[in-house]
Amino acid sequence: MRRCAWPLLRLSARAGLPPRHGGAVRFCPAAACSSSSSSSGGGGGGLRAPDTSLFVPVPLKPIEDAAEEDVGAELTRPLDKGEVLKNLNKFYKRKEIQRLGTENGLDARLFHQAFISFRKYIMESGSVSADLHIILSDLCCGAGNVCLLGHVDDLFPFFLRHAKQIFPMLDCMDDLRKISDLRLPPNWYPEARAIQRKIIFHAGPTNSGKTYHAIQRFLSAKSGVYCGPLKLLAHEIFQKSNAANVPCDLVTGEERVYANEDARQASHIACTIEMCSTNTPYEVAVIDEIQMIRDPARGWAWTRALLGLCAEEIHVCGEGAAVDLVTELMYTTGEEVEVRNYKRLTPLTVLDYALESLDNLQPGDCIVCFSKNDIYSVSRQIEARGLECAVIYGSLPPGTKLEQAKKFNDPDDPCKILVATDAIGMGLNLCIKRIIFNSIVKPTVNEKGEKEIDSITTSQALQIAGRAGRFGSSFKQGEVTTMHRDDLLQLKEILSESVPPVKAAGLHPTPEQIEMFAYHLPDATLSNLIDIFVSLSQVDGLYFVCNIDDFKFLADMIQHIPLNLRSRYVFCTAPLNRKEPFVCTTLLKFARQFSRNEPLTFDWLCRHTKWPLAPPKNIKELVHLEAVHDVFDLYLWLSYRFMDMFPDAVLVRDIQKKLDDVIQTGVCNITKLIRASQSGAASGAAEVMSEGFPLSRTKRDARTVSDHRDAKSTEPLSFAALEVPGERRVKSLRASRSATRQEDLKSHGRGSLADKLLREGLLTQEMLRQLESEWQDQRRSGRYGLASKRSDQSSSKEMGKKKK
Repeated sequence: MRRCAWPLLRLSARAGLPPRHGGAVRFCPAAACSSSSSSSGGGGGGLRAPDTSLFVPVPLKPIEDAAEEDVGAELTRPLDKGEVLKNLNKFYKRKEIQRLGTENGLDARLFHQAFISFRKYIMESGSVSADLHIILSDLCCGAGNVCLLGHVDDLFPFFLRHAKQIFPMLDCMDDLRKISDLRLPPNWYPEARAIQRKIIFHAGPTNSGKTYHAIQRFLSAKSGVYCGPLKLLAHEIFQKSNAANVPCDLVTGEERVYANEDARQASHIACTIEMCSTNTPYEVAVIDEIQMIRDPARGWAWTRALLGLCAEEIHVCGEGAAVDLVTELMYTTGEEVEVRNYKRLTPLTVLDYALESLDNLQPGDCIVCFSKNDIYSVSRQIEARGLECAVIYGSLPPGTKLEQAKKFNDPDDPCKILVATDAIGMGLNLCIKRIIFNSIVKPTVNEKGEKEIDSITTSQALQIAGRAGRFGSSFKQGEVTTMHRDDLLQLKEILSESVPPVKAAGLHPTPEQIEMFAYHLPDATLSNLIDIFVSLSQVDGLYFVCNIDDFKFLADMIQHIPLNLRSRYVFCTAPLNRKEPFVCTTLLKFARQFSRNEPLTFDWLCRHTKWPLAPPKNIKELVHLEAVHDVFDLYLWLSYRFMDMFPDAVLVRDIQKKLDDVIQTGVCNITKLIRASQSGAASGAAEVMSEGFPLSRTKRDARTVSDHRDAKSTEPLSFAALEVPGERRVKSLRASRSATRQEDLKSHGRGSLADKLLREGLLTQEMLRQLESEWQDQRRSGRYGLASKRSDQSSSKEMGKKKK
């Protein structure tokens, strides 16, 4: 072994390791402690520890074939893999080694993963580096004479080197933390910080004239930009400006429409808020619906506009609940906020009685539902009474919404009733006399993507109710009530509460930040980069990081397609509904053809969508047409960013307008489509109407299930807890109503009830089949209803007596 001493000293010096007597190298824990304090993996300074579950190891393949000149074997001897394995396992179990790993950024999870990879690399490699070979040889040969040869601790430098190879973020943690530091967003916009801006907050409820006053200042300015949450709002300002002889361009995610015929940029721009420029100087900027700065998905766009717009005057419009937050944000930029408060221009009355029956409808009524399936059901019942109604819901194209609104507002049109979702809350001018809440519970999606049902918030209720009695319409005052008597008291409670203040503004990682992350972690996927970014990000109390689930969903979906990072990022920010399989599949095809550098032509798109399309014959076909419209929107959105690869935007825009007309025809005949859908199998119709939410235990506000204000029920639902068709919500469990429900169940039949449960999203097809099987089994055994031992025994006995 003495012949190995000199080469070993040279190798250890090259590796930066302190030599030991006898030719062995010993890793010094004290030195490690001192050096780790300055290492990027140390995690000091009071920073929160990263979520290491997000760290995906980079595969490191073992060296399968032994090198022709194995220096380590020549200097010592070939390794005994059995003895090597024993020493590696001994190394893993040492507490000192685990402590050293922690000091170098390896928590228990990473330490274990790194060791498994390290052991596999050594055991499966035909040869290893000479310095590592010599250490392993010394350990194997000196098993009974540790003091003269080596110690398993000597493996730590090689283990740490391997760990940093498979977890490259360990070597650059300080850089990653700096990149993901989101504590000073105002500094991201140096152009805005270079000027002294005047901030004017127009605070007030719906129909108070706050936006009107801001727009008047916008029109009188030499240059200006309007930033709104919807294409409809941007289009409205675009039309008003040009009608007032103020040339104004329209900029949305899909297109830019120039006011000047020579395509020269106008001094005024109306845009959706994501599309506003933070580099262009303006005299006046208007930011509408500022309370959406708290939106979990889109709040970042309002934050960016508020902090980054280069305008001498920033006019902010929205709920008074956002005043304090905007004031605090502007304090960090050194800008003061002038608050102008507005009151509602027309009175709004909460009626003391519920509608209770569709026979009591009056001209100017709007029934607000919180699901598309309730829209279908209510509109059919209205037209069954000989009344005509307009229909508006979120997934309809903007043109169709405008046509339905025009139909409802036209005093000469026989259509005097509107059935809509909360999509009417903003973006449409409607002549509504009375808002009728069909239900005060609304399906929502929790953090896990599961469906929950909860009461509407005060902000939502005020936004919707405020659409009644619009100033300047034929109705001088607005009224609001509910369809069902039991909901009215609860609605009054909701409306009487104050809107909770907006506490934080949304943020989102920029493409530049993600590119810098990718520079340090070149082998990580985009989804993983985003996860690590959010895990390491630091925000102060005024901000939060927006939900990135949709972004990650698209990133995972197109991960296997070879795209450069910037293009991949753009595809992942595409605005689409991930619950629409046809739209998601189309995006995948777009990305695949884009990666092959093959332009997506008009002919290709027509083949994919099977254009031209006929008017819908049932609801399923109408839903598909809406999805095709979204595909055209997606094409136009991508063409705005990749003009050469999506070259036929003009042609696609033309057929989209034609498709809009086809969808309008379908919506005008919606009751016929519903009848055609229901004429098929019950399960098939229910499947068409299913909204595609994963089912979770239903969380309902106490106002809908009991007299206790703050209690919430998470119990699984039984038949006794659900109402029969024709009812629109979940009621409290009361023994006095059990007999009535069982009579309704008997009169309407099980198929109708099943249809109701599917429409409400409380059952899936698979659950329905299971319930049917259980129902049959229990009927054979002489038991009625579901086997709920909790609260339905009296109802079952009563039903049994009636059957006898």
